Amino acid sequence: MARVASVFPTSISPHICIISSPDLADILSASSLPPLPQILQSFSPLPQVTTRTTSLTPVPLASFALRFSDLGEIEDGCREDEELRAGRTTDWISARISSRCAKWLEDWERMEAATAQNDRATNNVRTPWWNELRQCIQGDHIPSKSEGWNHPVAIVYAVSTMLPNPLQTLAQLHARPLELPSWVDNTHLQYSLIVHPETSSLSDEEANALFNAVKKQYGLHSYLLPLQLPSPPPLPVAVPLAPLRLPPIPKSLLNTPDPSTTGSKSASTSGATSEVNTLRMSEQDIQQTAKFVREFVSMSLVPWMEKCVADWNENFASTRRLPSRLFSSTRRLFGSGTTSPAPQHQPTSTFSPVLSGTRSGSQSSISSISAGGHPPPSQQRRLAEFATLLGDLKLAISVWEALKKDGKGGSEMLPLLLSPSPAVTPHVMHALSTIISPDAESSALAQLRALTYAVLWEASADFLASSLEGDRWLVWAASSAEEPPSALLLAHAAHLSSRKLAHRRAALWYLFAANRLEKSGIKPLTLYFLRKAQGLYNTSPEKNLSPSFWDAEGIEMQASTRFDGILPGLEHALGRLYYTTGEVRRAVQFFLSLLGKPSDPTPPPNDASEVPKDPAMDKVFLDDFRVAFQHLKHTSGKEFHTTDLTLPVAFFNPRLTRVRLPGDTVGGDPVTWQSREESWTSFWKTRGKETLHRTGRATVNEAFWVDLVIHNPFNTEVNLSELTVIVTGLSSGSEWTPELVDVEILDEIILDSKETRTIPMSILARQPMTLQITHVSYMFLSLLPAMEPLVSRGRRLQDTPHQRQNKVYAPDNAIKVEVEDAVQRLSAHFFDDSRLVLYHGECRQMRIWLSNIGTQAIGEIWLVSGEDDEFWVGQPGDQETVEASVVSSETFDSDNSLLPRTPHRILGTSVVENASLAPGADFELPFVLHADKLGEQELCFLFTFREGDGHSFHCVRTARFFEVHPLLSATIAFQPGRTLEHLFTSSLEVRNVAHSTPVVVSQMVTLSPTWSCKSVTSPKRERLLPSQSFQSLIGMNVRDDVPDFSDTVQFVIGKLAHLLKGLPIEESLPSPLNIRSNYIIETSDSCINTTSTMSLLHQNRRNLAARELVVRHPYVAPALHPYIFPLYHPHSLDVLIFWDIPSSGRSGLVLISGANVGAGHGALNAVIREVQELKVKRSMFAETDREKSNVLEAIRASEWNAEMNPVSLTTIEPGVIHHDFSERSCQIPVTFMLRNFSMTHPSKYTLKLASGTTANDPSGTRDLAPPSWIGRLTFRGTLEPMQHVTLTPTLLVTGPDTYALEGWQLEVEVGQRTDQSWRRIYRYLEKPSKAHQPCVTVVAIAPPS
Repeated sequence: MARVASVFPTSISPHICIISSPDLADILSASSLPPLPQILQSFSPLPQVTTRTTSLTPVPLASFALRFSDLGEIEDGCREDEELRAGRTTDWISARISSRCAKWLEDWERMEAATAQNDRATNNVRTPWWNELRQCIQGDHIPSKSEGWNHPVAIVYAVSTMLPNPLQTLAQLHARPLELPSWVDNTHLQYSLIVHPETSSLSDEEANALFNAVKKQYGLHSYLLPLQLPSPPPLPVAVPLAPLRLPPIPKSLLNTPDPSTTGSKSASTSGATSEVNTLRMSEQDIQQTAKFVREFVSMSLVPWMEKCVADWNENFASTRRLPSRLFSSTRRLFGSGTTSPAPQHQPTSTFSPVLSGTRSGSQSSISSISAGGHPPPSQQRRLAEFATLLGDLKLAISVWEALKKDGKGGSEMLPLLLSPSPAVTPHVMHALSTIISPDAESSALAQLRALTYAVLWEASADFLASSLEGDRWLVWAASSAEEPPSALLLAHAAHLSSRKLAHRRAALWYLFAANRLEKSGIKPLTLYFLRKAQGLYNTSPEKNLSPSFWDAEGIEMQASTRFDGILPGLEHALGRLYYTTGEVRRAVQFFLSLLGKPSDPTPPPNDASEVPKDPAMDKVFLDDFRVAFQHLKHTSGKEFHTTDLTLPVAFFNPRLTRVRLPGDTVGGDPVTWQSREESWTSFWKTRGKETLHRTGRATVNEAFWVDLVIHNPFNTEVNLSELTVIVTGLSSGSEWTPELVDVEILDEIILDSKETRTIPMSILARQPMTLQITHVSYMFLSLLPAMEPLVSRGRRLQDTPHQRQNKVYAPDNAIKVEVEDAVQRLSAHFFDDSRLVLYHGECRQMRIWLSNIGTQAIGEIWLVSGEDDEFWVGQPGDQETVEASVVSSETFDSDNSLLPRTPHRILGTSVVENASLAPGADFELPFVLHADKLGEQELCFLFTFREGDGHSFHCVRTARFFEVHPLLSATIAFQPGRTLEHLFTSSLEVRNVAHSTPVVVSQMVTLSPTWSCKSVTSPKRERLLPSQSFQSLIGMNVRDDVPDFSDTVQFVIGKLAHLLKGLPIEESLPSPLNIRSNYIIETSDSCINTTSTMSLLHQNRRNLAARELVVRHPYVAPALHPYIFPLYHPHSLDVLIFWDIPSSGRSGLVLISGANVGAGHGALNAVIREVQELKVKRSMFAETDREKSNVLEAIRASEWNAEMNPVSLTTIEPGVIHHDFSERSCQIPVTFMLRNFSMTHPSKYTLKLASGTTANDPSGTRDLAPPSWIGRLTFRGTLEPMQHVTLTPTLLVTGPDTYALEGWQLEVEVGQRTDQSWRRIYRYLEKPSKAHQPCVTVVAIAPPS
């Protein structure tokens, strides 16, 4: 669809060439007038011109532009090589831009400031540099081989009546051959103009007679122009600026001799080089000239062009009606001319006979100049151009599209004629692709043509339509050319993009334009474009989000989301330009701002070479800043100041800054020390109201440190000098002065790339006071003084509705240190601080040295440890020796509680002989450490102390790191006893897992509330080499004095019932238990009847049980475990292994725990069933219901709800039987032993035997002969708790073989007797196991002879 006829650029207009007599130029010059072409150009464009289409439809044109040129100038221009002329044009435009840009910027920035003050925008105003570029491109009037817009449409032959014989001169001009190349179109209108000055020797009648003679000889295309040309000349009248024309090339560079038209050419040259914006003509002369121009256009030029279009259109239509195959065949057979011959006209008033002779003479002359040259524009292209000029857009579009289809151009005009749509963009891309190669460097001619197309397209009214995005066309036309005109294309594209609010794209194109202009040395425009790019990148895009989003994300609503990858390169270029132009302080500010940008810019894909790359750019920025700063300092002299220079980066993190006191160097995690202090607080809460002065106070005349965490944000090395902290405070006794505090000053530190380091700064106070560390100061690069605050923002407040609806923060977190006198102080240190490596279970003697370094006596000291720490502090009265005779078993009482150990009192008891620790006194604290957990461990002790009753407590910390390596690995397995001697048999396997250390197992002790154990194999002390192991078989029976465990079981049942029902758990503890210990190795001296061993055993058992409960019951708070679960299960069996390493004198003990032996009957099933049947209100949160379900399943699977078949069947194998089958078959009695392992419930049993082979025999016994049972096949009975019975069925054997002792089925009912009745609780069915296959082998013997 075609556009509505609009005003085209002046380059799309008829080109009229004028050749005038020499006297006419002199006459005009004498009247202070320019040459005739410039006078006539002042009357272009003509308003309100009407043309007609080929269908005679009138087309009203609001404006009809004309271009007038001197024919001699055109002839000279055609002699110049096009590539050379394109290069000269580019250089000429660049020179004009370079010389005028400073004034342009001054005026433009003044206009921008004025419009901004008046709240008006300058976006719709063309920039002066774009106007300059557009006028230079549109002013080109030299014909080109690629298009016909500059080819002459008409030639005006002008003479004056001041000549002696004007008619003869006009005849000579008509007879003059045109010195134009062959590729210039020779179809043009010839027009005769007679200028009749008022001072002419001819009267008006004679002038009219001359005019009639000219019309008779040359046709109606003639005109008599009377002019007054008064002298002196009248006042100048403002007229449009003359087109900007490229200065002519020197004659020495022309490839042809200079013709004999020097006068004409000199006139055109002067006219081309002068910029005329006034005309010294009288009003009457102006009217006469305007009348001539209008009559020339309306009476001659337009009708002639309309006739040409009509004739050419008939040829075009006839050609298009022919089949393409016939047309191609005709071209192949007869050849094809590049142009159709011009339509021949009979000699009429329109074309005189002289015209045709002139054309032929011109052609022969040009052919002699450039034989075999480029052909002239085709008639089809001239048709398209003429139709476009006349406004017949429908015809023009069809012809342009046909040209494009034939590969003869036309794509450059279609974007100007078609209505805006996405289909227009492919025409632009095609037009540019024909002249610009993406792989090769574009020639000057190609760049100029692309520039011409861009200027042509930009004149469209719909250039910025969303369907076109014309700003991108300018970027495509600029391609990769680095000349200033191409850079201005990018700049204008950026200007247009900013009008569309595409700020990021506009900034990028401004940056590219600046980089290209900088290479050409045009610094004013480069600076302006860089500043524009910076301003656009710093513009925050509109964010249409809810205000709650910014509050939830913690982002400032006005924060700008920038492309930080481009800003550093942009501002760096700005800084360098400011530095080279003498604005050093501004350059320093820019270089300083660059240091605050991220150091990882991502170069854009289109022009990656123009953006600085990383990580070396950090070093470049720093070096430029250092050079510019030093230059500014040296040149400023006494006026130098840094008040406006602020470092934009921070090296120090206030939130990571810590105060370290002398006692804080012991190590340990802060969370661990906080846990120790909380443990002490909760312990002392029930004993007194005295508070604990936590660590965090410094003392007078003792240095403490401020640990500054410094991070180098740059990818290069940076040095800071004169580093110190700013300390303020208020003395308790006098006014504050800096002399009261000594603060360390570091001369210089050097940070590597991206290095993070902790810098300690020592501070010493000389009086009690409260100090506040507010800032850290330093000299950046030993040049710029900088200061950073060490105060962090307080937490966000959410307590009141106002605080929740607004951003309200608590007061800033300042670093404060209280300094006090050294009154109550205690020093605690380990004797040995070397690397400590222990083996698993090792008991190591250690010592801590405690000293009173205060000025007052200490009367009470407590030791606070962690819940998992296993150690024993010796008392002077403890008996650690072992008697000579060691019994095989013994018992001891356990409180059966999981409560952790409480703080241990050291001073004020029998540990220390004196009741108090005087100032300067010290003592040694010995203790035994048990290494229970593998890996790297840390022993953190907190000592609390005070002067005496009623005084507050102080504390001191000490810590010891150690490693624990594995040594022994032990596993234990249980099975029912196969003899009546033992109820159960356990197999204990111990393996040495150390890498290279042999170990001796000196003793193994079993610990159980129920079971009494005895070794079956009589073991002895075993020496195990690495990876070596041994096994020990242990028999188990119920101890004779087994206690009643009903209280313990009922305690657990009741607590778990409360837990499942959601009732509160009372803080009550389980009943104590009596534990039986049995020594497996009777010849060992190791025993457990020592205070240290019993203490370490209890702590180890408690830690193992606590860890297991956390894993099994993750949804029960660990603080409730001591009030729900006891330390020992009634059926538990632990094995304590003593070991020693004689070569190094090490010893220790390892506890194997977690095994429960014996039958259980689901003691919690009734409680679980009751809870499941309760109608509990469901929670609205699925997580709560899921948590309750997990708690129930964990209790169901716990050892307190164990359930199993209490009756075990053991087959006693007869072995090998020898029998003589010649007399009779063999009958073998087989013994089955049934044993009830339940301690509380009787069981009924039914043993059924099946004779012969059954289909249900286990697959593993099919290779054995099936048994054949005879006699009694069903046995029934009742087993009381812990009772056993022996059954002896008979096996019938008819021949020698190995018979499987199977084919039985055992049914068991577990129940209770109530009022002489039986109540069944559980029922079990047992069959032979596939794992164990008892059998009997019968061997036939020969009968006696």
